[in-house]
Amino acid sequence: MQRITSSRFDSDSVLTTIGGYALAISRALEHNGVDSARIFQAAGIAPSLLKNDPMSRLPVATMARLFKVCVDVTHNPYFGLTVAKFIHVSNLHALGYALAASSNLMAFCQRLERFFKLASEACEITLVANSDEVALRMRLLVPVCAETEDALMGFVVLSMRQLYHANFAPVRVVFSHAMPREGSGPYEKLFRAPVEFDQAQPEIVFPRADLEQPLTGACAELAQLHDNLAVSYIARLDKNDVVSAVRQKIIEYLPNGDCSRDKVASAMCISPTTLQFKLSQHDTNFNELLDATRRELAASYVQQSALSITEITFLLGFNDSSNFTRAFKRWEGVSPSDYRKNAKIQGA
Repeated sequence: MQRITSSRFDSDSVLTTIGGYALAISRALEHNGVDSARIFQAAGIAPSLLKNDPMSRLPVATMARLFKVCVDVTHNPYFGLTVAKFIHVSNLHALGYALAASSNLMAFCQRLERFFKLASEACEITLVANSDEVALRMRLLVPVCAETEDALMGFVVLSMRQLYHANFAPVRVVFSHAMPREGSGPYEKLFRAPVEFDQAQPEIVFPRADLEQPLTGACAELAQLHDNLAVSYIARLDKNDVVSAVRQKIIEYLPNGDCSRDKVASAMCISPTTLQFKLSQHDTNFNELLDATRRELAASYVQQSALSITEITFLLGFNDSSNFTRAFKRWEGVSPSDYRKNAKIQGA
């Protein structure tokens, strides 16, 4: 069997998963009394990939092969649910730490939607919300094994319980894979909610009111730091992801007060016209990305009491506080000062 030794993402050949994910599988095997080193060797996975480095990657197909071996040796058709209990936020590197520092579970879900590519290229996550419920929807880009689906869904719910409340439960959980012959009991026990199988796409539906409650472990500074790291890593992993590359440059240049399309294009070694064309292929343009990035940063900065409004103004590349205040009111409907005051009240 060919040993996997490459740790860099190659967008032209394979879709990958972060190597830290395999650490959780290793811990789950050891918990079941199985020598994980032997199993990883049987799956053709080099020990050098088992580390918390976002640039250390495993092909999605290799992960499926590993899970198959794990199920065979443990005789556990619910092994994916077991792995969910051993996934730590650190296994997802910057994304995991940003999730842990989120202001509420809605922000947690929004980070999954924006940055899940850092954890895995296997699916895209989308939030669909109404007045009562929020659905976290997964669009699978390649076929994945049932255990991969189970581990992801289980990790999301178990992490939310740890951050919010031990009794927290979703409204329902939907899987695209078939129900195991042994039944749905372990799924219902873990999720504490109705479960469905053989559906078009996986999703978890949550009560919106719970997702909007403040979290005691929230830290806007840490969340923003790791958001920026996630953008940077995604841009490094996928050289073809022009949107992430532009976002990274915007974040880098905003504090200098010189964040123009021409400067970003020059840093990316392309012409401004080419940059605009590449962005148009993703239904966006430079000004839209600049505005969206400023808005995301502004909401985070304003929640950081150590930063004055004047400091935030210049961090976002505005010439004066009045321009920033007008932009912030357009984004959020209130002034930066009122937004900060409301955030403090909700977190009290």
